[in-house]
Amino acid sequence: MYELSIEDCFSAAHAISTGGVREPVHGHDWHVTVTIGGPRLDEDGLLCDFHTLQEALRSVTRAFHHRDLNATPPFDRTNPTAELVARHIADRLLPLMPEEARLLSVRVTETPGCAATYRPQ
Repeated sequence: MYELSIEDCFSAAHAISTGGVREPVHGHDWHVTVTIGGPRLDEDGLLCDFHTLQEALRSVTRAFHHRDLNATPPFDRTNPTAELVARHIADRLLPLMPEEARLLSVRVTETPGCAATYRPQ
């Protein structure tokens, strides 16, 4: 099995609710790591071109950059936790995956030492 990982970063604010109490709005530099995998390489020796995968990720994260997640779909209706941000990014990336690879995980880091990882089934 071969694996590739790419990273992207976006700056956004959010305020999550915990137990019905909403915290103050605050910002993060959200770091996103996407890992894909597959059993075979193409004729060029690639699982997937890094640039293709990076552009797919940026097409998803671009909507969040310099935004308040609480006012940005789908988080205008959903608690913008790191876990749900990771799942949303994964859900948007799945149809953009090259056919020879599968999405293994999306890791979202809000602050150093605080990360959430989502692995699609």
